[in-house]
Amino acid sequence: MKILITLIILNLFLACSRTSNVETPVVEMWPGARPAAILQTGEHPLWFMLSLDGPVHIESIEDAVLHTALAPWPYALHIRFLHEREDSLVMAINRDGFLKIMPNEIPDMDEQHSALIMFRFPAGDFFRQYTLGGFVFYGENPIALLYLDRRFLDTTDPPAQYKTWSFNINSNNPFPVRLPAFQQFSHEDGWDIDTLRFGNDGLIYYRAARRTGNSQAVRTFRTASLTQTGEEISTDVFFNSTVQRTEISHPNLPALPENFVYTEIGHVAGSLFAAWEEQADYSIGAAGFVLLLLRKPE
Repeated sequence: MKILITLIILNLFLACSRTSNVETPVVEMWPGARPAAILQTGEHPLWFMLSLDGPVHIESIEDAVLHTALAPWPYALHIRFLHEREDSLVMAINRDGFLKIMPNEIPDMDEQHSALIMFRFPAGDFFRQYTLGGFVFYGENPIALLYLDRRFLDTTDPPAQYKTWSFNINSNNPFPVRLPAFQQFSHEDGWDIDTLRFGNDGLIYYRAARRTGNSQAVRTFRTASLTQTGEEISTDVFFNSTVQRTEISHPNLPALPENFVYTEIGHVAGSLFAAWEEQADYSIGAAGFVLLLLRKPE
């Protein structure tokens, strides 16, 4: 099993092209975001555990047992949301930023492997102060919502000034995006947006809350587009629109240790992706993902 660091691979290919007459393969260049790694899935699972420095390869899931202290889920590092988009997977990492995994255009070293490229978009200290409350799309742009979670922490910190964040392949740095739908809910007035999701009818639902001071309020909305303020709805309509989650299962997924569960699943270039977590009541310990080959892409 091989994990090849992308920048090293690119430098080797470029050096060969300068010093040898041997024909070298064409390698796709990325002028913006710097790839974190090239991954080759094969007959054995490829395990990663999340850290504040990015995903770390581990030999097996057993290496994650008792590795990370448990923390209440709003403050723990874990894959909070995952979307499967055409030929790629995009995900929002709580307290960290974003990951994107997509096919890589390099020659196959082995016909029994599938080459994938992984990009990491760390959002830095600001992101680590808040909890992810949603991950949707604003046109073609992935949008993650940040909010201040107080249920396990007594804090007087203000709501996030920059509530919604996105990323693209032009840079490794995520950036804030101001959504027209949220402009009336100023953090200076104590407003937070703590939920942003697709409903079971395909519309976008969100909740605005002001939970400090004398003018506490909670308001719920739905909209077909985040370009304008949504229609205000009752809390019953809001909660009844929630898409029901099903238990994650797949015959190819490896067994997990006790207290570990799979939380998200997706497909990319013939490979199966699954996020996993160590859970105890409302807390999360170690978290990460596994990749394994389902079929060789044509």
